[in-house]
Amino acid sequence: MGEGSLEAPTRYAIDWRSADFTDPEKLDAELRRAFDICHGCRRCFNLCDSFPRLFDLVDDSETGELDSVSSADFKPVIDACTLCDMCFMVKCPYVPPHEFDLDFPHLMLRARAAQFKNNDIPKIQQRIGETDKNGKLGCSVSGLANWASSCSNSLTRSLMQSVTGIDKNAALPRFNKEPLAVQDHTFNVNTDAPAYGHRKALIYTTCTGQYHNDELALSTARVLAKNGVETQLIYPGCCGMPQLEHGDIARVAENAKKIAADLGAWIDKGYDIVSPVASCSLMLKFEWPLIEPEDENVKKLSQATFDASEYMVGISTREGLASGLKPLAGGVTLHIACHARAQNMGRKGAELLNLIPDTNIKVIERCSGHGGSWGIYKDNFDVALKIGKPVARDTAKEASAYVVSECPLAREHILQGVEKLDADKPAAARDQLQHPIQLLALSYRD
Repeated sequence: MGEGSLEAPTRYAIDWRSADFTDPEKLDAELRRAFDICHGCRRCFNLCDSFPRLFDLVDDSETGELDSVSSADFKPVIDACTLCDMCFMVKCPYVPPHEFDLDFPHLMLRARAAQFKNNDIPKIQQRIGETDKNGKLGCSVSGLANWASSCSNSLTRSLMQSVTGIDKNAALPRFNKEPLAVQDHTFNVNTDAPAYGHRKALIYTTCTGQYHNDELALSTARVLAKNGVETQLIYPGCCGMPQLEHGDIARVAENAKKIAADLGAWIDKGYDIVSPVASCSLMLKFEWPLIEPEDENVKKLSQATFDASEYMVGISTREGLASGLKPLAGGVTLHIACHARAQNMGRKGAELLNLIPDTNIKVIERCSGHGGSWGIYKDNFDVALKIGKPVARDTAKEASAYVVSECPLAREHILQGVEKLDADKPAAARDQLQHPIQLLALSYRD
């Protein structure tokens, strides 16, 4: 038997259609096998809250071993997994091809799928995960929605907490005045750029750009056009990450097949697919092909998809960037999001920002604690801030003019963590400059 984690981990297709996948006895046996391995190793103690919960369960049991832990007590461990993939990607020595064959995040996904099948995922959480429905409604009444969801609105946020379970202090995404798809935008392609004539890009705007931060998608388009790339915007629907968190894999598969078919026609026309949100990039590149491994459109999309930072660094490396970048005063703190790291593409956000001349870049590569929708709930918010405290502390220490992350949700959570450390000193302006590519767009401005 060889030591694990000495080569690239192997991920297998998710056999979610098999009856064995959610069979209670088979699932429990696999949970116990994996948990026993984790208990004996404990290398992942300082990642998400799943592992401390598991180890406390074992340590407080009658024998101090897993054999005296009831399977009924596994639920908090399963619920605390945020599917960030960091244990699988950077910590676990027993991932495949090691013969222990341990893939903790996908085992937690399997357990969530069983919960979903048994109607154990709260309906209100499922409703909160309906990003397209919520986004359309929120944009139609954006002024009212943004007023009601503001943390400073104690009346509405307290009511929201009692009804939905969302912590009244958790920062929530703002809504655009109107969905990005109905806005009228044109992008003038720079014909003098080195990449002109070599690339065409379709920006998958994601639900973040479509409903919450249109400037993220627009900045991506402007930067690409500035660099000679023929650019289009498209949003055929959500990638399904919220449904993945809930274990509704059939819904994710449905989204994957539909969207991959829509985007496949663009790929056939020579377009690359660019996503400005790391979680969505991860879904298109890696999760969808594991859920629908036989779908040719899904395969094609996976190979044609690039994270926005990755794509711009590729242009810089191969063709060269357009001139005109100017320094950003005050420095930048960049958080490398877990789902950017899980793409196994290197620190592309940092490489991108280092292209900006005479600008101090501080890179933080550690979990923010937010974990998708997990960190917004009252039962998790304080734990999420605790997990992200080292990131918040380093961010506060730097006191940079700009704080960005490849995950917009993580960025807002980090700022909340900084403000919690020093309530009298806001971390940074609560603007929509959330992503490194937006700073590249800012650097290009006259």
